[in-house]
Amino acid sequence: MNDSLIRPPVSPAVSTPDSTPDSTPAVPQVALDSLPGRPCPAAAALEVVGERWSLLVVRELAMGSGRFTDIVRGTGAPRDRVAARLRSLEASGVVRRTSDTAGDTAGARGGYALTPAGHDLLPVLDALLVWGRTHAVAPDDPRRRSDYPRLAAD
Repeated sequence: MNDSLIRPPVSPAVSTPDSTPDSTPAVPQVALDSLPGRPCPAAAALEVVGERWSLLVVRELAMGSGRFTDIVRGTGAPRDRVAARLRSLEASGVVRRTSDTAGDTAGARGGYALTPAGHDLLPVLDALLVWGRTHAVAPDDPRRRSDYPRLAAD
């Protein structure tokens, strides 16, 4: 066996490029050489959004659930997990905090919204929806529908 092909697991080196002109933090960039196994852009992307619940948080934001409690309800994830995913996605430049524009002064906490990088994930979610309906959901499941809304704009 070629020892030069075997790499010990390492933590990926992540660098964050400068923020974009609209003050949205840029998505951290992962050095492919820092990834264990077969490094590729898919592996780098999973370093950013591959944690459990991350893409479901993105789905909820795309569907208009911008408040924390709505995201928790929509994902079904524990509150601490959603909080951790939101922090991670915000640090990665996929999600941004929003200010409360509804005039709710009693609970003026604001919410969350997708950044341009977050919107770029929507075709990935649409593809997962199609794949899941075809391969992951039992054909006789009464909740298996073919009319789930697409998240990405055509």
